[in-house]
Amino acid sequence: MIKIKAWISAARLRTLPLSISGIIVGSALGFQDFLGSSIFWLAIATTLGLQILSNFANDYGDGVKGTDNEDRVGPKRALQSGAISKQEMYKGIIFTAIVTLVFAITLIYVSFGKENFFYSVLFFGLGIGAIIAAVKYTMGSSAYGYRGLGDVFVFVFFGLVSVVGCYFLFTKELNFYVFLPAITIGVLSTAVLNLNNMRDYQGDKKAGKNTLVVKLGIAHARKYHYTLLVVAMLSMLIYLYYTYQNNIDLLFLIAFIPLLIHIKKVVGTNVPKLLDPELKKIALTTFLLSILFSLGQIF
Repeated sequence: MIKIKAWISAARLRTLPLSISGIIVGSALGFQDFLGSSIFWLAIATTLGLQILSNFANDYGDGVKGTDNEDRVGPKRALQSGAISKQEMYKGIIFTAIVTLVFAITLIYVSFGKENFFYSVLFFGLGIGAIIAAVKYTMGSSAYGYRGLGDVFVFVFFGLVSVVGCYFLFTKELNFYVFLPAITIGVLSTAVLNLNNMRDYQGDKKAGKNTLVVKLGIAHARKYHYTLLVVAMLSMLIYLYYTYQNNIDLLFLIAFIPLLIHIKKVVGTNVPKLLDPELKKIALTTFLLSILFSLGQIF
């Protein structure tokens, strides 16, 4: 029972709603009755697998490198606490990667069948790329999270690939306007990572984990954070301007309220480690925005 709790903790369930936000938005844009589609549920399963894989790999990578130590501000990780051994976590990473790949292959087959071989190969490549990106964030000597590149990968995979990719799985076509909500989900997901890195600034700097926050410094990281949130809201407003049909399309604006409150909170918080509660808030706000936006699309 203790071991099960340790694995659940390592999976970091609070990160999961954020990970599926792009799938919800992309599906709602691509197919009105998406909740009844196997494509949607397979995409959800694949994305959850990728997020859990990333969490396991992050736990392993930071644990092995010694980044997770007594200076860590957030909750203790599985390797750091000794609840899961290095060997057990490594096996867990391999198992999760295999299961996720099976979900991805099934999703590709259900969406494209045998008729669209090129699309199948393209999305298989994206799937492999996503798995590699999930693992290489903190694992290995060339971990990109230690070189300040995490923000780029989060924006691409949580935003563009998640929203536009899921839209394409349903429609087999691209639409310029879909990129606008994709940018919103991408930059909000990046804002969550930036907030996490702001919280861990001192520990990461001491451990040699050169996140973008460490490279920029806290003052510039704050400005970057505000920019991400403003871009997120502007992108959605531009989408609304070009696609507005009736008042239900305005529903997602409700999610702007907690975003504005969050900005005020960050402005008034001078100690980075005190930003930890904001992580959950911004992640859930992104999820809320995806739900409200999707309701506006299907009704």
